[in-house]
Amino acid sequence: MFEKLKRKLAKKREMKKWEVRITKNFKDLKNRRKLTKEQIKEVDDFYISMIGRKVPLYCHEYFYSRTGVFTKEYIPNNFYHCELVPRANVHKLQGAFGDKNMCDFLFPGENIAHSILKNMNGYYFFEGQPVSEEEAVRLCGNLEKVIIKPSRESHGSGVQMFSSKDGITDIKGKTVPQLFKEYKQNFLVQEWVRQHEKMAALNPTSVNTIRVLSYRSGMEVLIIYSVVRIGRSGAIVDNQCAGGISTTISKDGKLGKEAFGGYTEDNIVKTDTGITLDGYQLPSYDKAIEFVKRLHLKLPFFNIVGWDVAIQEDGAPVLIEFNTNPGLSQSAFKSGMGEYTERIIRELWPRPNTWFPD
Repeated sequence: MFEKLKRKLAKKREMKKWEVRITKNFKDLKNRRKLTKEQIKEVDDFYISMIGRKVPLYCHEYFYSRTGVFTKEYIPNNFYHCELVPRANVHKLQGAFGDKNMCDFLFPGENIAHSILKNMNGYYFFEGQPVSEEEAVRLCGNLEKVIIKPSRESHGSGVQMFSSKDGITDIKGKTVPQLFKEYKQNFLVQEWVRQHEKMAALNPTSVNTIRVLSYRSGMEVLIIYSVVRIGRSGAIVDNQCAGGISTTISKDGKLGKEAFGGYTEDNIVKTDTGITLDGYQLPSYDKAIEFVKRLHLKLPFFNIVGWDVAIQEDGAPVLIEFNTNPGLSQSAFKSGMGEYTERIIRELWPRPNTWFPD
């Protein structure tokens, strides 16, 4: 009885956290739109038909205000993260499988961004072989243009690029031991991906990735949507919440008319490099989609996955990382899960919630 009460309270706190975040951002929007009675009824009827109850309307209001597009298929963030994802994915396994250091273990033989050094639970591995901390420091004493980042965080948090010479990095002159000490444990040093010229043209200082959200249903992998994430001038990360922008990608690999950045920056039609987004053709988009579908079939515990795929100089898709608790790009996509919204909710709702069991 006590454990059930604890779970109920924990769920309530988590649900509130997501709602507070979006309602705060709503207040910062220049143009705030209220839903009409007809729109409210449309949303209520839609969700009642699937789950037997209404959902909070704060996301419908927020994304309608940002995009100017109303759809009943927007999904409240707290409902998505606390109800849908834990029904799609095994929550207790997210930490281990979602660790960026696990990518090459999970997908042997696939094209994965190369990790030079890994720190896993405090233990070091250089080129896949266990080494001492002293040896790890020595082996990373002379590196050129690499990325260091936490292996268990998302949203571009803690990502830095550095080069080192004789044990000194170009990050404010810090030594390699000092840099490793800042990250403590569970981090990786990864080779910089040399991207296709058409991807680099969007912003040369960041590896601009295709974020694909996929859903597995039996042996079928549905592509819910894909967006391109583009860094801003001088930035090394492309994540929208870290300052980057994102826009949708059509089924033939062309970019949408406008991009969105942060939580309030809207209607961006050109990159900082001056490229008009509308109709810009991405290279190897069809290869990236087939790549994601193949990889998703190798993850039996996760039915909703976000994939960050870069396109190499030679046009080959390469996996940068994947996320077992991915957010929804509802601004760029102008929907929750588009044409698959109803199908996915109906399929997932009868399943047990692996995070907050009833």
